[in-house]
Order: sequence, then structure tokens, then C-alpha cells
Amino acid sequence: MTTFRPKRPIELWDHDRIAPGEARDIELKMGESYSGMTHSIPLHVRRGLEPGPTVFITAAVHGNELNGTGAIRNLIRDPQLVLRAGSLILIPVVNILGFDRHSRYLPDRRDLNRCFPGSKAGSLARRLASRIFDEIVNRCDYGIDLHTAAIRRTNFPVVCADTLRPEVQDLALAIGTKYISKGRGPRGALRREACGAGCPTVIIEGGETWKVQFNVVKILERGIRNALIHLKMIDGEASTLDTQTILTKSRWVRAERGGFLEFHVSPGDTVGVGQKLVTVANLLGREELILTSTMDAVVLGMTTLPATTPGEAIVHLGDLSSAIQVDGHRPRR
Repeated sequence: MTTFRPKRPIELWDHDRIAPGEARDIELKMGESYSGMTHSIPLHVRRGLEPGPTVFITAAVHGNELNGTGAIRNLIRDPQLVLRAGSLILIPVVNILGFDRHSRYLPDRRDLNRCFPGSKAGSLARRLASRIFDEIVNRCDYGIDLHTAAIRRTNFPVVCADTLRPEVQDLALAIGTKYISKGRGPRGALRREACGAGCPTVIIEGGETWKVQFNVVKILERGIRNALIHLKMIDGEASTLDTQTILTKSRWVRAERGGFLEFHVSPGDTVGVGQKLVTVANLLGREELILTSTMDAVVLGMTTLPATTPGEAIVHLGDLSSAIQVDGHRPRR
């Protein structure tokens, strides 16, 4: 049986007891505006009747990435999400200042997801990161952070995880996406720093910024439920795949010339060596240049712009030749 590390007690959050079996909406103070008014993020805390892990689910650490916000809102309002054991912290929007401005970044132009674990005496971004890390991550045994592609791009739904950590790999596989992208993540990212602090954390990302896309939201919801079933926090049967693929390498295909784009693939497609990815031509449809795949790969992401200039990233490919196939949670090359 898993033994969970001692944590700060969730029932004493903000000096207000949250009893087993109870659910509560909370406003977590984050800072103050120029006018001295309080900035807070809304979150939902739910406790099961039995002991178990404490798990955070976060979205919109980048303030314009909203598919995760849609998924968390649905989970909060779902009367069938009955927590049997453990505790769940659901935060639809972490970067409330960026969200209010329809921006990825904070008002000081810093990326919150490069500032963890933060500093109580640092910049605005590092103070916010410190508050989130202290009040959320340091209470939790596991975490799932929801993201989308960056601006003007779209991603096929995938889990990003430091699969060299066994607990992280187990959580990533339990979520049940077809592809898992191996990696620690950049310095200062929530998932990397949370893992370093002893809270196994993964990312699920998919779709585009500024949108709540029904198909992506459903995948996120299903993945979260699968994880909670895996951790024995809710009852039910997880949605599983016969085979999952851990991608160890990926690369962006970049434009060699400017022009209008005609795509021959979509996110999630698998391609072989020499297969056409995109045609680049001028506005009259002349002087065509065809870009092809240099490896057997899956299309992880693409630009959403119809035109390009030299050097711009167009198609993101996950290398299948170096991937690890997983059957029944047993990796094999």
C-alpha cells in the first residue's frame, strides 16, 4: 500500500476546516492591484471520506490557454464526480492576471511557468509562483497541469512527463493518452519544479489558445478521471488503450521559403519517411516547394497560420523510430 508523505493539512486551509466528505469553493489571495484591491484565484476543494492522496489539477498557468479551464469547470459541476478517498484541489485559472488580459503572460511580461518555485521577495511573477507553490503544490502528493499549444499553433492531445521517475511514468500512463512525450520540462516550469519537490506532476496539453474545444476538453476530462481511478480516489473503470507510445525525441519542420501553406497532414496523423507534409507556394500558387518528413513520425502539432516566412516552425513531429511502446504498463522498444 502506498504511504503518502506528511503534508500540510488541507482541512486547515485559511484557518477554515474542510471536513471529510465536504466540498468548498475558496478564494486564494494572490496579491494586490495598483489600486490596492486584492487579486484572488478561485479554486474548488473536495475531500473524500477515506484517507488517500491529495491531487491538484491546474489550468491557465498561461492565461490564454483555456481548454483546461473548460475541463475543470465541467468536473466541478459534475454531480457524478464523487470523491471516495483523498482530496482534490481544482483550479480553473492559475494566472488570473494574464487571463483578465487575454494574455499568456503576467502584466510584467514574465512567463509564470518559468518562475516556479518562486520567491516571497522576488518579482511579481516569482511572488505569485511562490504563493501557488506554497499553498497548492506543497499540500499535494500528485499534480496534473493542463495546457494548450502556444499562440498560432495547435497540438494533438498528449501527456508530457519526466518518465525517468517511476511514479511520474505510472501517472502519465494511467491518464491514457495514445502518446506521452518524455522530458523534464524547462527550468522554472510548474511540473518540473513540483517533481523536484517530491510531488509527481505531469502535463496534459492539446488544442489551441483562446478556445474551449469540445473534443479536447473531453479528452482532458477522461484523462483526469483515469488518473483519479488509478489513484483509487474515485470508483469506476478507466478508459484504457492496448498500446501507448512514449516519444523520446521530436523536432519542428521549418519553412525554407515564404509563401502560402497547403497542408497534407493533420495533428495525430502518422507519417513515413518522404511523405508530404506541406506545400509552400506564392500567392498565385506558383513556385511550389514541398516539405516532406525525414523520419517515421506522428504529427504532434502544427501552425494554424495559412502563410509562413523562412525559419518559421510549421509541423511538429514526434520520432517513432526511437519511441518506446508500452503494452500493459510494460515498456518495450
